[in-house]
Amino acid sequence: MIEISNRQTHFLTTITGISEVTACVILGEIGSISRFERPEQLVAFAGLDASVHQSGDFNSNRTRLSKRGSPYLRRALWQAAFVASNHDPALSLHYQKLRQRGKAHGTAVGAVARKLTHIIFAILRDNKPYEPRPTLE
Repeated sequence: MIEISNRQTHFLTTITGISEVTACVILGEIGSISRFERPEQLVAFAGLDASVHQSGDFNSNRTRLSKRGSPYLRRALWQAAFVASNHDPALSLHYQKLRQRGKAHGTAVGAVARKLTHIIFAILRDNKPYEPRPTLE
């Protein structure tokens, strides 16, 4: 737990892969979590959502990250997801399952970054520390 400028206390550093500096970048870019009603809005703000390619009746099934949001937040989340995909029990399990399904490394890390964004949303909303629980998917 870290206290920023004697006003804001958060539990972001309880997540494996998020250091004090990364937590400050994330908090600085997000601002107040009350700006977002759902975690999907935070994912879109970070630019980690899928872009849509369509024209008329054509819908592409090959999508990439939209990269519309904050590049600083996206970079901090990507770096934290890269570390967490190797060291956090729950996120590492998620990464390994995606790799076993044939997903590329970058795609799997992107999925971990999206999942990490959902976790960050819950931590900031509920003001509770992160407790990794591997899920059975």
